[in-house]
Amino acid sequence: MNTPHPLYLEFATFLKRYFPYKVQKISLNAGFTCPNRDGTVGWGGCTYCNNQTFNPDYCRTDRTITEQLIEGKRFFAHKYPEMKYLAYFQAYTNTYDALDALKRRYEEALAVEDVVGLVIGTRPDCMPDALLHYLEQLARHTFVLVEYGMESCDDVTLKRINRGHTFQTAREAVERTAACGLPVGGHFILGLPGETAEALTAQAAIVSSLPLTTIKLHQLQLIRGTRMAAEYAAHPEAFHLFGLEDYLALVEAYLRRLRPDLVVERFLSQSPKNLLIAPDWGLKNYEFNHLLQKRMRQNGTYQGELFEF
Repeated sequence: MNTPHPLYLEFATFLKRYFPYKVQKISLNAGFTCPNRDGTVGWGGCTYCNNQTFNPDYCRTDRTITEQLIEGKRFFAHKYPEMKYLAYFQAYTNTYDALDALKRRYEEALAVEDVVGLVIGTRPDCMPDALLHYLEQLARHTFVLVEYGMESCDDVTLKRINRGHTFQTAREAVERTAACGLPVGGHFILGLPGETAEALTAQAAIVSSLPLTTIKLHQLQLIRGTRMAAEYAAHPEAFHLFGLEDYLALVEAYLRRLRPDLVVERFLSQSPKNLLIAPDWGLKNYEFNHLLQKRMRQNGTYQGELFEF
């Protein structure tokens, strides 16, 4: 059955509000660390984390930000020669430094030809007011999107994965950032230990209550070399790893309860084969999207269908 509603609000649609041309994010590793690794908040990082899973080959700290952007541009330019780019500060906590040092990194990126904005990934406990006010000023002249790793709305889960902050901390960071007029993203992992499909479906209402602009969802993946992988090896019964069909059903149910104006950037994470333990569905993001869209069309479902205003 067809529906007159868009199935869900896609990131490409969101970008068209700001840019009359195609834009592509280029991931950067700007040499940051994390307060959950160096002892400021905790040691060892989040139990699931291995940054190798999302750094492209050109993201190497022995290259400057400018060099990484130039190589990233070279990678994409063959397909779309007229493409413009967003510098995506992705690896670790990209607001975790002195303000002057942060300004130098961001402004170096913006000085590269065809870079038309910034996407800054960080933790909700690493956004001081001085930096937020600087980003507010910067956004008057260029595109700035701040993405917070939130991962869960459940404090029990956040403690279990050694996240080092509460959900209230995340809520306050999102509210402060949105109050400055900046678009705000939130990142959530579906399937963390202890969280059922029913609880995750209910999470959509909590996420919808936040002044978020965009969200990223992805399935829990067990990655070699992480503490979570060791926990899984010792106690696999404590984990529920979604099969593909169950995960499709979960995402569909989540979307139906999600605020209809929330932009959904992705549903899937793709980790390198040599690092991934499970689940291994062998799908790329666009392939998952096609399966989800087919399912939603067949069921006549759409984002916000069950959202309660």
